Amino acid sequence: MDRLKDKVALITGGVAGIGLGIAECYIREGAKVVLTANHNVDGGKKAVEKFGDDKSLFVQMNVADEGDWQDTIQKTIDKFGKLDILVNNAGVGGVNGPVESLSLKDWQQTIDINLTGNFLGEKYAIQAMKKYSNAKGSIINISSVAGLVGLPLSPAYSASKGGTRLLTHATALSLAQQKVDIRVNSVHPGWIATDIVPKEYEKQIVSTIPVGHMGEPVDIGEICIYLGSDESKFANGSEFVIDGAQRA
Repeated sequence: MDRLKDKVALITGGVAGIGLGIAECYIREGAKVVLTANHNVDGGKKAVEKFGDDKSLFVQMNVADEGDWQDTIQKTIDKFGKLDILVNNAGVGGVNGPVESLSLKDWQQTIDINLTGNFLGEKYAIQAMKKYSNAKGSIINISSVAGLVGLPLSPAYSASKGGTRLLTHATALSLAQQKVDIRVNSVHPGWIATDIVPKEYEKQIVSTIPVGHMGEPVDIGEICIYLGSDESKFANGSEFVIDGAQRA
């Protein structure tokens, strides 16, 4: 269980749901993790208690704030000396409704967190990987199946996840053309069983999934192990859909 041995990973939104599932998989495989959250401070403290402060660090941050990114990266370097993996996982569902009824404020909040946050993460992670990790590393952007097919009542969410998909492509190509060995890939989860899934719609949701059940956070964690490890050295600029054959 050492596919990520000696690697340092920063996982935004890493204290609950999919992010915590990724963190648990990373710890299992020998990585050290830096976990962030903007509001769930208790979840961050519990995660560090569970994983141990020799293997983990919690930093409260707003991913849409550039200063917070600079601070979090520095704390990562101060604690573990390098950064090998960034998982841009933090995100919000935003306000639902037809585009013509959406306020600019609600649109901007979703874009700021889900897309601008990923841009800032890439920017400062690449700088740190170049400086402290011999210009080598892996960036994993957690998008969504909504980044591949738009959701009619989630225009901002769909735009943010589609933007993340193409940000991934552009960054991967830019780094590859510079001959920088930092890979960038996106993961597109379908329905994953977390607290944000409305219980009253669970049966209806499952009926749309060909395999007959929702995924679990660990299902996203397992693919992120592969993408964070040296096993995926030729995977770059790619999209990994984890949706129980919903889009097959």
